[in-house]
Amino acid sequence: MTTICPFINSYQKRVVFTALVALIAAAPAWARVDISVAQVADTNEIIISFDAGTEINLVRAFAFDIQLNNDANILEVTGLSADYYIYPGTIQIDAFGNVIDYGTVLAEYSDLPSGTLSGLDSNGVTIEMASLYAPVGPDSPNAPAKSGDLVSIKVSKDTCLTIGASVPRANSSGVVMEDPNEIVEVNFPALFCVLVSTQTDCEPWWRTLNCFGGIRPWRAGERESWVQWNKPDCWCYHRQCYGDINGTSFFGKPVTISDLNIFKCAFNRADDYIRQYCPNGICADLNHAAFFGKRVTITDLNTFKQYFNLPESQVPPDCWCAPWW
Repeated sequence: MTTICPFINSYQKRVVFTALVALIAAAPAWARVDISVAQVADTNEIIISFDAGTEINLVRAFAFDIQLNNDANILEVTGLSADYYIYPGTIQIDAFGNVIDYGTVLAEYSDLPSGTLSGLDSNGVTIEMASLYAPVGPDSPNAPAKSGDLVSIKVSKDTCLTIGASVPRANSSGVVMEDPNEIVEVNFPALFCVLVSTQTDCEPWWRTLNCFGGIRPWRAGERESWVQWNKPDCWCYHRQCYGDINGTSFFGKPVTISDLNIFKCAFNRADDYIRQYCPNGICADLNHAAFFGKRVTITDLNTFKQYFNLPESQVPPDCWCAPWW
């Protein structure tokens, strides 16, 4: 009988083991940094924070693009970290190495126009911030914290924002580690929405269900359809245009399985079918427009999928308090 597996002697085992150790040692290390966003209650202020608590290797610098998704403006940007207080784009140092001005966390547009968002009083900013301490290393008594608040941003009105890497400044991750050879995985938050104005401004229309009057704009034929369908209450829900069909949240999520059940019934159906077989089926018409005589179409489905099962903070509440198209 022929043996298929070759015999490996002790010398060969040592050679293989040594090769594996060398291979593992040569493999790049991985780091993880989580970025989070929170709104200061009842204000127009947003706090951006980081967490690299599981890492031995420390973060050296951050460079992010922060972009609003509408015509809201960023009014103010403030660096919050006592550890990441060096602002490379605007810091001023004299000939003797003394810091004259630490500058601002905002990256200067003129410094790199092709890789910098417009700045204050626009809907996008680029930030950059770094640490500077001695001795260097995680065991240093002056080492920066592994988590904390980085930046405060104030916006002019209700909006949603995204955060991403400023690639020209910090490659595709937006984070530079002290060990430049370490590959870093940065987890940015999904679309984050901020409600600056209170719902009180909308309440009079909400109570009378006349949400197509007053400050609420509409498109041609939209109000007529609303009247034709007996002025459905749901078209006045604050998040209906994003998929909140029944006007309720479940575990803090406005667009859930109960909304999906109504949506499935009405999807791609004619008006008569919806009226007869789908209670509240017209509520699944998220864009308030018909296509080839059908109210709930692929356009509505794409919107519904985008916001399904997201937390309330990521589903804008502005369906009729402000234009959404």
